[in-house]
Amino acid sequence: MHGEYKVVGGKMVVADLEVRDGKLADVRISGDFFLEPAEALTDITAALEGLPAGSSSEDIITALDQGIPAGTALVGFSVEAIAIAVRRALGVAKGWRDYEWQVIRTDPLAPAMHLALDDVLARDVAAGKRPPTLRFWEWDRPAIIIGNFQSLSNEVDLEACDRLGVQVVRRVTGGGAMFVEPGSAITYSLYAPGELVGDMDFAASYAFLDNWVLQGLKDVGIDAFYKPLNDIASPKGKIGGAAQKRYAGGMVLHHVTMSYDMDAAKMMQVLRIGREKISDKGITSAAKRVDPVRSQTGLPREEVIERLVSTFKAMNGGTDGGLSEDERARAEALAAEQFETDAWLHKVG
Repeated sequence: MHGEYKVVGGKMVVADLEVRDGKLADVRISGDFFLEPAEALTDITAALEGLPAGSSSEDIITALDQGIPAGTALVGFSVEAIAIAVRRALGVAKGWRDYEWQVIRTDPLAPAMHLALDDVLARDVAAGKRPPTLRFWEWDRPAIIIGNFQSLSNEVDLEACDRLGVQVVRRVTGGGAMFVEPGSAITYSLYAPGELVGDMDFAASYAFLDNWVLQGLKDVGIDAFYKPLNDIASPKGKIGGAAQKRYAGGMVLHHVTMSYDMDAAKMMQVLRIGREKISDKGITSAAKRVDPVRSQTGLPREEVIERLVSTFKAMNGGTDGGLSEDERARAEALAAEQFETDAWLHKVG
């Protein structure tokens, strides 16, 4: 049995093994990682040898933690990465290519409709009604999308929004406020099976689910990297941020907004971005935190999106799809019932 796992921003870990009488046997761990002392590789395989084939990721990690001598340096990988490779060899941890992904592009839609679609599609993937999906959004108006737990009055200048025609909505995921305008942002959602990130902690799943977009950005000339917990960045500044929600039934909603172009002056008028927010960033202006995709590539937004879609399909597979009339209808109803209501918007005043 053979399993591989590439650590995001790190090295490849490969597990080869057999199962005899329900236990791991002839375990071999290899890869392009660094390990000091080198003899610790023997301790790693010894810790795995004889474990029940049904061991959970936590069981494998515990065995490795106990079996690897103190002071051992695992460089470019971790005990969690070893556990994922082992479970992939056993066929109980899946990779992107184990699913039939669908990629969809939506027409420009109202902000509340986009948020409702996220919930509808996420629940349909969880229920097996829709395959795992990557969806790119198109905005039909300027908007601020605040995080589920943010204070509306602390984050947004509502008078400025009214004056400038900016709609404010609240999403179901946590994280910070986003300012978008039509053509100024690249926003996408992943509706992914929970088992894809089942062996990872919450923080690691962020970088893992956006690894493909980092590669896509590099392909268009941006030296992109992940900045924990949830920022996509480059040496020139922040590009975007991610947020997640876990659904019952084993499904992860992971969505990202990246700045393609930005009206920094308008953003500073409608968002209340205080000194505390940027106090750990080493900068004096929130506008200077962001360096959009357009300024770093010079490419049209549509071309960037097409390149990102191509990268996703090349790395993970995927076919083009679309929304059904039933999905649209349910999303419209949910938008009216929840995301367009004052009660939802003002739930944290």
